[in-house]
Amino acid sequence: MLKDIEKYRFYLNKEVLVKVDRKLGEKHPNFDFIYPVNYGYIPNTLSKDSEEIDAYILGVFSPVDEFKGICKAIVCRYDDNENKLIVVPKDKNYSIEQMEALLEFQERFFKHKIITE
Repeated sequence: MLKDIEKYRFYLNKEVLVKVDRKLGEKHPNFDFIYPVNYGYIPNTLSKDSEEIDAYILGVFSPVDEFKGICKAIVCRYDDNENKLIVVPKDKNYSIEQMEALLEFQERFFKHKIITE
């Protein structure tokens, strides 16, 4: 949703707290796949689906309940009502191609673009 992108750009390169509600290794509640990354939301935010802004956590290789890291990118979805943030540890960097590969398990179902600036 490009029209909402400025709301998400606010988080780029900032430290954020992610509350994890789908841990690495857990099965999706409605679909037949296992999460290869931790996935959650930024508390006290609001996205177009009337829920908190969702975030993928990359670079953390064990299940966690919450994680504080740097927002490095936005997954801008063109055919969905919300975008996603990509959060990584302070000492990690990923190329857009690496992020695409790590998030392919879910983002393959959406027309999207990963934005880093």
